[in-house]
Amino acid sequence: MNAVTHDTTLCRCAWVDLSKPDYVAYHDEEWGVPVHDDRKLFEFIVLESAQAGLSWYTILRKRENYRQAFDDFDPEKIALYDAAKVEELLGNAGIIRNRLKVLATINNAQRFLAVQAEFGSFDAYLWKFVGGKPIVNHRKTLAEYPTTTPESDAMSKDLKKRGFKFMGSTVCYAHMQATGMVNDHMLDCFRREG
Repeated sequence: MNAVTHDTTLCRCAWVDLSKPDYVAYHDEEWGVPVHDDRKLFEFIVLESAQAGLSWYTILRKRENYRQAFDDFDPEKIALYDAAKVEELLGNAGIIRNRLKVLATINNAQRFLAVQAEFGSFDAYLWKFVGGKPIVNHRKTLAEYPTTTPESDAMSKDLKKRGFKFMGSTVCYAHMQATGMVNDHMLDCFRREG
């Protein structure tokens, strides 16, 4: 994301803190845009699972540190991380230094590769939970946003069955929002489509 000057006259989703240019840029340029690139989908798996119990903004601010620490989100490299690499990551102040989350990232890379092998791409697997196209919601207020949906419940259940960690239904729904599997831009948001 580029640090761009944002137009404060535009109407955005109510969750966007206009005092944080990087947050605004994330909303304006990425959030809710359909993602079909496997590497980018894996990046969001890493970041969303790291977010569990934390704010998204905390993770967003560490995103570049994650990119550097985790080999540009390359699941083939991450799947091979050993104990020495785990200790190196736990010493990296630029990421969330939670052993369980670091180990989950390695585990999830291994599981991700298995899903790719089974379905031909992670994209083909993941998008089946929404029938291959974004679910378009019609939300007017923050109170209308759920933390889970039947689709995120199904995704979480299947990911867990496949051995993924830190992929509960709330994390899955956040992943679906971030990667455009659901269009949750509020009705009056300038990014609203459909």
